[in-house]
Amino acid sequence: MDNNYCLILAGGNGSRLWPVSRTTCPKQFMDLLGTGRTMLQQTYERVAQFVAPEHIYISTNVQYQDLVHQQLPEVSDTHILAEPVRRGTLAAVAWGTVVIAKENPNANIFMTPADHLIVQEAAYGKDVQDGLTFVSEHEKLLVSGIRPTRPETGYGYIQVDDEQEVAPGIYPVKSFTEKPNEEFAQMFMDEGNFLWNAGLAFFNVQVMLANLYRLVPEYQVEIPRMMAEAETATPRLVPEFFSSLPNLNIDVSIMERSENVCVQQSHFGWADLGTWASLFDDTPADEQGNVLLNTPAYLYGCERNIIRLPKGRTAVVKGLKDYVIAEEGEILMICPREDAVAMRRMHTDTKFS
Repeated sequence: MDNNYCLILAGGNGSRLWPVSRTTCPKQFMDLLGTGRTMLQQTYERVAQFVAPEHIYISTNVQYQDLVHQQLPEVSDTHILAEPVRRGTLAAVAWGTVVIAKENPNANIFMTPADHLIVQEAAYGKDVQDGLTFVSEHEKLLVSGIRPTRPETGYGYIQVDDEQEVAPGIYPVKSFTEKPNEEFAQMFMDEGNFLWNAGLAFFNVQVMLANLYRLVPEYQVEIPRMMAEAETATPRLVPEFFSSLPNLNIDVSIMERSENVCVQQSHFGWADLGTWASLFDDTPADEQGNVLLNTPAYLYGCERNIIRLPKGRTAVVKGLKDYVIAEEGEILMICPREDAVAMRRMHTDTKFS
C-alpha cells in the first residue's frame, strides 16, 4: 500500500459535450448526472477508498487549477500538477510519473481520467487493487478492458490473447484498434476476445520511464529537465520547455507500441461519458427511451431524446425523436442526437467556446 499512487487526469476541455461542457468549465468539473458531486469529486472520493489521499495527484491544465482547488480543497498545492499548455495525455502522464518517482522511486501508479461513470464500485476497487499488485510484481504495463455490451464505434478495442493468462483475469495484448466502424465493431463483439479500452492504466514508475525513453525520442531530452524541476521545493512545468513536447496520446505512443503490455478484464460497470451518444447509451431512460439528465420534463410523443437543462429549468417538448436538447449559459442547442459532426462544427465557432 505504501507504494500505491493514483494520477487523475483532469485537463481536457470536454468539447464533445458542448454546449454544457465549455472550455471555461469542462465536464469533469460538472455534476452531469445530478448526484450532488462533480465528476472530479466522485473520481477522487472513489479512489481515496483504496489509495492513501496523500498519494493522489491531479493533472490538469493551468486554467483549471483554481477549479481543482475549489472542488478538492483537501488536495495540497504540490499534488495539483498544472500543465502550462496542452500536450496530450502522454505529457500529463510523463510529468506525473516524474513527480511521483521523485517522491517514491518504487511507486506503482493507477492512472484514471476524471470523467468516467463507474457503476459497481466494490468490483472497481478490487480490480484496481489487483492491477496495482500486478504491476508491482511484473515489469509490464497494464490496461483495463471492459467486455462490450454493444458494437460501440466511439470506443477503442483491445484484442486479448486469452490462451495465455498471465495472472487471474490478466492476459497479453494482441492488438489495439481505435474507434472502428460499425461493421468491425460488430465483428469484434462476435469474435469474443475483444474488450473496450477503458482508458485506465497501471504501471511502475521505472517501467513507464523506460518506455518513454525508448519509444518517444523527444522525452530523452525532456525527462531529465522534468526530473531537475521535480527536485525543487514547488515543482512546476516551465512553459518554454513543455511547449516543445509533441502533442501525443499515451495509448498511441506507449501502450500500442510497447512490447510488455497486458490487459485486465475488468468486472465493474463502466462508461466514458465523453459524448452525447455515450451519455444516451449509458444512463437510465424512461419507457420511451428518453434520457433526462437531472432535468424535469413534460414530454408528448417524444422518443429516444437526451435532455439536459440548467437547474431550475423544465422542458416541455412535443414530437421530437432522437434529439439532443441541451442548455448552458446563453446557449440552447437542439440537434439530432447522432449528428456529432454538426455539434463539433458549432463548438469550433469561437463565439460559443
